[in-house]
Amino acid sequence: MAESPLEQFAVKKIGPLHIGGLDVSFTNASLLMVIAGALITLFMVAAMRPKAIIPGRFQGAAEMFYEFIDNMLVENIGSEGRRYFPFVFSIFMFVFFCNLLGLLPVGLAEGGFTVTSQIVVTFALALVVFIVVTIIGFMRHGLHFLRFFVPHGVPWPILPVLVPIEVMSYCIRPVTLSVRLFANMVAGHVMLALFGGFVVALSAFYIVPAVFPFAAIIAVLALELLIAALQAYVFAMLTCIYLNDAVNMH
Repeated sequence: MAESPLEQFAVKKIGPLHIGGLDVSFTNASLLMVIAGALITLFMVAAMRPKAIIPGRFQGAAEMFYEFIDNMLVENIGSEGRRYFPFVFSIFMFVFFCNLLGLLPVGLAEGGFTVTSQIVVTFALALVVFIVVTIIGFMRHGLHFLRFFVPHGVPWPILPVLVPIEVMSYCIRPVTLSVRLFANMVAGHVMLALFGGFVVALSAFYIVPAVFPFAAIIAVLALELLIAALQAYVFAMLTCIYLNDAVNMH
């Protein structure tokens, strides 16, 4: 029986561990997140030393990422948004590297594993963004931040209906932010697995029919590379938009 394309998303224990009846085992997802963090650290360390007037490859790439996130913050929040640069930059780099690691042809879970294809991971990231943004909103504006849920200029008889909708829309942000990233990663990798199955099945009969799905794999893989970067950008962009709500109450 052919292996399901969803098998690649299985979380598997590497080091079983239970503490007080709670399963805190180290899994392939945990390992990939550690690797992503280590790669980001190595990349930034390599980019910052030695410093040169004419940047090398690593320094040039790091400066490109820096300017990209800095411009995103300034455009969405203003110059004051730069104080949140470490937070947004860390989220962008983590999502970006996790997405790229999921495209490796070999991996820990029979052909690769994508951390951001796990809803629990993307939801945890989105929940961190939601909590941080909410804390910033109350720290900057106090209880006046609650005015964010009362649209300006709305007649007061409509407020009892509109305010709960605004609150619900705000509270559902972690769900929409996490599902967007999760769904795109899952869809792309399922397509890669399906086309890969076509190549294997057709090549067993004759090499020529397998050329077409193989070409499709190349095209889908190129598209996945674009999506990996695009989804990291979208996640960071929405984080900036949410921060703007907290900072500027817009």
